[in-house]
Amino acid sequence: MSATITFHGGAGSVTGANFLLDTGSHKILVDCGTHERENICDPRNHERFPYDAAGVDVLIITHAHQDHIGRVPKLIREGFHGVIYSTPETKELSDIMFRDALTIMERDAQASGCGVLYDERDVEKALSLWHTHRYHETFQVGDTAVEFLDAGHILGSAMVKFTRNERVVVFTGDLGNSPEPLLNDTESIAGAHYLVMESVYGDRVHEGKEDRREVLRQAIEEARAKKGTLLVPCFSLERTQIVLFEIHQMIADGSLAPIPVYLDAPLAQRVSEVYRRHIESLNPVAQAAFAEGDAFSFAGFAETTNANESHHLHRKPDPKVIIAGAGMSNGGRIRAHERAYLPDPQASVLLTGYQAPGSLGRRIQEGTPHVEIDGERIAVHAHVSALTGYSGHKDRDGLLELVDGAHETLKKIFVVMGETSASTFLAQRIRDFIGLDAVVPIAGSSVEIEW
Repeated sequence: MSATITFHGGAGSVTGANFLLDTGSHKILVDCGTHERENICDPRNHERFPYDAAGVDVLIITHAHQDHIGRVPKLIREGFHGVIYSTPETKELSDIMFRDALTIMERDAQASGCGVLYDERDVEKALSLWHTHRYHETFQVGDTAVEFLDAGHILGSAMVKFTRNERVVVFTGDLGNSPEPLLNDTESIAGAHYLVMESVYGDRVHEGKEDRREVLRQAIEEARAKKGTLLVPCFSLERTQIVLFEIHQMIADGSLAPIPVYLDAPLAQRVSEVYRRHIESLNPVAQAAFAEGDAFSFAGFAETTNANESHHLHRKPDPKVIIAGAGMSNGGRIRAHERAYLPDPQASVLLTGYQAPGSLGRRIQEGTPHVEIDGERIAVHAHVSALTGYSGHKDRDGLLELVDGAHETLKKIFVVMGETSASTFLAQRIRDFIGLDAVVPIAGSSVEIEW
């Protein structure tokens, strides 16, 4: 028997994950994310899907990042009425993410005239179609057995394992940078025959875990020494929680003296509450830390509760640390802080993850002397540094290790969800070092597999 995989999104780009697996009897969509650049008004997000949404039987969500879920309610709007599956944590987080994105879209619609992708009714309809399964809890879609494996990327993140006729297809979603401070390690894909895998850092190696904590500590100490402000643009889902946990651990072990740290990210605060409700899903070290108290809090830590408190952070005495969303500076409260502090040579910015091409964060990372923020030209005199070790994605070596663990059965690997250079490099590396057939599909292409 055969099946067809079509790469409708996430091919040739990091974001916009959207893959259609046609088994012959069922059309199964894996992820339905937004294209992430400067803002959600990206015209590609507003285009109609290149397939009949009403003809899709099942949607499976790997995890709750916007570039994997952001167009799910839009799929509903275009006629999807099938079943949605994910882990329980992913559904809970997706609910929060949908509503936050809707608020941002409604604001942007007033400011720039672009339309919204969906409304509250579409969100409610999506949630009503949503079923959840825990890791290794097999369920059926027609003649195909489906199972979630722990991807170790964010809370509830999963690889999707499809089994039919004793042959296995795995879609990785995003893969965690294991071992992580909060999550369990990415599971093995041993036994897989076909693999659709991410490649965000397919051509790079991260700093060591201890190195990254030391870089974070040094960035905070440098802000203390300069009596300046350290800005940390942070992804509200997972990255913020890791940074808070690391600061908590350093203060607890005495390697970092307390310093005022302000979390100015309402979305991150709501996400942290989900983590607190699912401590059993964290790794043993994180569970032990929470058993002794709130591992996301520490001396000097405070959360803003409203926009007025956010505005007043600039009046707080230095030194201080401000953690705010969004991680690529493509929205959220971090932009106001960057307007205030980028011109200040005593200030510093610590980027803690991937910055997509076209995003404000990418321009800051590349050392542009001036950037435009909400129509205002801003000089960049603050010290800018990037810390890829805090990425939630596996690096080149981690990705190769995952593939090598299944080399005895793998027939073909489709390298997606990366910039073309990273995907191409990783595919070549797999061919050269592991001897497996790895290709980089182009957007909109289809492949037939024996399955």
